[in-house]
Amino acid sequence: MVQFSNWDILRNLIFAAEWTIVLSLIAFVGGGLVGGCLLVARLWRGGWVNHFFNGYVQLFQGTPLLMQLFLSYFGLRLLGIEVSVWVSASLALTLYTSAFLAEIWRGCVAAIPKGQWEASTSLALSFGEQLRHVILPQALRIAIPPTVGFLVQVIKGTALASVIGFVELTRAGNMIANVTYKPFTVFAFVGLMYFVICYPISLYARYLERKTHVARR
Repeated sequence: MVQFSNWDILRNLIFAAEWTIVLSLIAFVGGGLVGGCLLVARLWRGGWVNHFFNGYVQLFQGTPLLMQLFLSYFGLRLLGIEVSVWVSASLALTLYTSAFLAEIWRGCVAAIPKGQWEASTSLALSFGEQLRHVILPQALRIAIPPTVGFLVQVIKGTALASVIGFVELTRAGNMIANVTYKPFTVFAFVGLMYFVICYPISLYARYLERKTHVARR
């Protein structure tokens, strides 16, 4: 058994937490870009794009993230596509995040009164101008709190990337526990670090939600 002090354990977990944060940011930013493109396409074209949007959202919301991670890594390899755990984890989490963000933002746009679209149309604004000057500024104020709140779910979701060998906080905790035979101490630190990362974000999301509610009254 390797002798690790509590400080040694914590120091190694802090290093692993950096990769958890990096993966979360990749998934959140990438998911935001994909989700935003899907939403704009749905608002712009409608028709078959609307069906594709709904199918896309239902697919990734209705299947476990764990299965999506398996398919992104082992499924692609079965097709002869060699990918690293970094690429697989980033791809799966980005698609997963994009589906949820697209649906969150769709609801925020739907909350804008229809009269806003009609008024902007009567001003002879193009679709892009309607979004940029009328719809999105109003929807953005509604969307910020749930979007920030969903970041917490993304951070916690990165723990599942350990099943394909990605060494993030949970995976590192498991490896250290196997070496030190101190599972309670190790995973107590792991839980504490997730709390330290996620709790301030949750508080900020609640603050934004209260601020937005007051502004809309």
